[in-house]
Amino acid sequence: MGSSRRALLAAGAAALLVATPARALGRRRPFGRYGSPSARLTERTLYVDPGGAGDFTTVQAAVTAASGSGWTLVLAPGTYRETVAVDPTRTSMTWLGASQQAGDVVIVYDNAAGTAKPGGGTYGTTGSATTTVQAEGFTARWITFANDWLRADHPDISGTQAVALKVQGDRSAFLDCRFLGHQDTLYADTLALGTFARQYFRGCYAEGDVDFVFGRATAVFEGCTFRTLDRTDLAAPPYGFVFAPSTAVANPRGYLVAGGLITSQAADGAYKLARPWVPSSDTTARPMLTVRECQLGAGIDAVAPYANMSDSFPWQNQRFAEYRNTGPGARITVPANRPQLTAVQAQSATAAAYLGDWAPPAPRKGRW
Repeated sequence: MGSSRRALLAAGAAALLVATPARALGRRRPFGRYGSPSARLTERTLYVDPGGAGDFTTVQAAVTAASGSGWTLVLAPGTYRETVAVDPTRTSMTWLGASQQAGDVVIVYDNAAGTAKPGGGTYGTTGSATTTVQAEGFTARWITFANDWLRADHPDISGTQAVALKVQGDRSAFLDCRFLGHQDTLYADTLALGTFARQYFRGCYAEGDVDFVFGRATAVFEGCTFRTLDRTDLAAPPYGFVFAPSTAVANPRGYLVAGGLITSQAADGAYKLARPWVPSSDTTARPMLTVRECQLGAGIDAVAPYANMSDSFPWQNQRFAEYRNTGPGARITVPANRPQLTAVQAQSATAAAYLGDWAPPAPRKGRW
């Protein structure tokens, strides 16, 4: 038994560590450049492989074993059909897709808000999440987070929200990741109303139809692609909304989308860019969204890009703004319908201003 394995046992992982099956030893480097259970990247690295070549075959088992702070999980290519929860005690955790291709590592499940729970009741929007991250300092790279629940398969269920990822921790970063779903795909939120959690997404891809990027976090999306899906269950547009922030009124920073791209499978003008979400749990919320220097495809309704979720909270009273966007979906056809930042205002609408004293992790030699 090597020193790395002894360190894992000392950390309390003994109950869940499994021996590497002999049949798996002949597989060709499922963890790529990141070592293996016999040659660990660090003593606080765990390896996950659905084929049995790692310490664990499920992501949740590895998370459970990684008690405390500072663990790295290396995920071999494969589909991990499970729900995963990272509680607040497991801080500064990193997940890496071993192949460095997000499409190769997929964490997916199919609960919806209206799905019946085994013990009675339904999951609700929060409980539908395939992956929930509550810990601070979480980083993921080259991972796909998905929820493949489909309305067409469940015509009896009215609660069609189906979250792929719910992230609530401060200083959470997602680099080169994918978020796949339909309604409420990516829930960028906080643990409490008075908590202003900061989250950073770079080079990511998100797709969906209704409010598929939503929540009350301070979230920065740099160089990300958002894709609206076609729908055959509705007779006419609008089919949905890309963003639905629910920023607390006391939070000076909501969602910032910079240098991104919005594309669509649907007909031209079938989608709205955003609508404000003022939840019943916080009726004082004043949603904030700034979209700057992005390319908006023809799928976005250029005449009326914003709409109300509730007429009691009109979008015009919220904090929505744009700056120097391009593309057919960014045309300013009715100026009152597209609030624009001035050049001076745009100087404070940056990632650095939103994230404050936190610099998100960047790829470093020997780390990624």
